[in-house]
Amino acid sequence: MTYQPNPQRYEKMHYRRCGNSGLVLSAISLGLWHNFGHVDDFANARKLIHTAFDLGITHFDLANNYGPPPGSAEETFGKILSQDFGGFLRDELIISTKAGYRMWPGPYGEWGSRKYLITSLDQSLKRMGLDYVDIFYHHRPDPETPLEESMMALHDCVKSGKALYVGISNYPAEEARKAIQMLKDLGTPCLIHQPKYSLFERWVEDGLLDVLEQTGTGCIPYSPLAQGLLTDRYLKGIPNDSRVAKGVGFLTENHLTSERLDKINKLNALAQKRNTTLAQMALAWVLKDSRITTVLIGASRSEQITDAVNSLHHLHFENEELSTIEHILKS
Repeated sequence: MTYQPNPQRYEKMHYRRCGNSGLVLSAISLGLWHNFGHVDDFANARKLIHTAFDLGITHFDLANNYGPPPGSAEETFGKILSQDFGGFLRDELIISTKAGYRMWPGPYGEWGSRKYLITSLDQSLKRMGLDYVDIFYHHRPDPETPLEESMMALHDCVKSGKALYVGISNYPAEEARKAIQMLKDLGTPCLIHQPKYSLFERWVEDGLLDVLEQTGTGCIPYSPLAQGLLTDRYLKGIPNDSRVAKGVGFLTENHLTSERLDKINKLNALAQKRNTTLAQMALAWVLKDSRITTVLIGASRSEQITDAVNSLHHLHFENEELSTIEHILKS
């Protein structure tokens, strides 16, 4: 059956301007870090993309190494694009990818050299069957390569027409400031920064968000649900079919201590008082900051995407609620 997008898809989604740019992004974006590799069910992956787009999500975020195996998420997404998003529908999407982590053997398969970044983008475009991506990120700082080299490579990706915008990810505040200034001087503004940020991961509040505000750079936090900890998934412990139990990904039993579990349950109780799920409250908490452009979610079921989008109906927090959250986190 030919995919027909929901004609009302833009009516309820919130769109936010990305820094000082001319681009707006859906307040919820879908990341393809998990559940889109060759080991995953293609029909489900396709359903996730359809559900997201039907709800007004226009931004789909990938990286060269997403899978498993590395590269397979881009191949899966490219197959979905060719089947369902032909013609002008591609123009309704913001597609991003990244390079920085290890992708192939040898000295040129990771970090931030010009050789690696430009080659990686070429490979990503082939895997997705695209002429260009909307956003190309440097995925992590490289302690050995001059920052100027990495930023010049991003600049040249835009000049070549292979990317419309560029961004950075996982850069600490002062290194981000330097990178953003270098790109500005080159004539290719840094559109957006992608850091890890959630109720349980607050490092961006120690300077990075201020840098992004001062430089007019957008912000798209990843792991806003702490890889599932800030959902109802672990309220009663570790389910047998969970990532923690299976040892899949970066989430381990060490992350789910009795102290952490107690905080999760207290946060869930507050979410219930707000008539929301814990996940909805966690997403709304990140989005309450005007410096945040969009939050990047992952999903294994379409219902999780719908739940996340419904968080946009509950973005307001009373001061007492914010104080309660801080008290729970610090207790």
